[in-house]
Amino acid sequence: MSHPSMRHVISATVQNVPGVLAHISGMLASRGYNIDSLAVGETEAPNLSRMTFVVMGDDRILEQVGKQLEKIVTVVSITNISSGDFVERDLMLIKVAVDPGPKRSEIRELVEIFRGRIVDVSTDNVMVEISGKENKIEAFIESVRDYGIIELVRTGRIAMNRGRQNANHSADESVA
Repeated sequence: MSHPSMRHVISATVQNVPGVLAHISGMLASRGYNIDSLAVGETEAPNLSRMTFVVMGDDRILEQVGKQLEKIVTVVSITNISSGDFVERDLMLIKVAVDPGPKRSEIRELVEIFRGRIVDVSTDNVMVEISGKENKIEAFIESVRDYGIIELVRTGRIAMNRGRQNANHSADESVA
């Protein structure tokens, strides 16, 4: 039995056609399922896209989401990535207010510690790129909050099973 607020990372391989994202997100929203994170992009096959989304809920919610996704014609396969061993990443760009001088050096040190990189520098701010697990991203945000966050944008989670398992062709770990 799972916790009511269990986090599920789901991968849906879909046909790469207009309207798929709107159709799937609309269907989930209309049934009251909240998507905590959503990322979509083309796969190694140009005619397919991979949607990776995170939903919270128990196994019943996961099963219902799977059943609803299976009804959509453009969905090729669905995999509960979080049911196995997987790698997950998030990408963030963050603009931090900091003038040249000692404070900028502090930011540079933080960026180094978090294995990020400064991608743009202005007279009164720096833009930093950080990728990694969600908790790493959150920790960096907290570490620079006092400097002043001007702007922040994130991609949403992407995930892949470890090893040779391919979410495009896996029926073993299906959601429903």
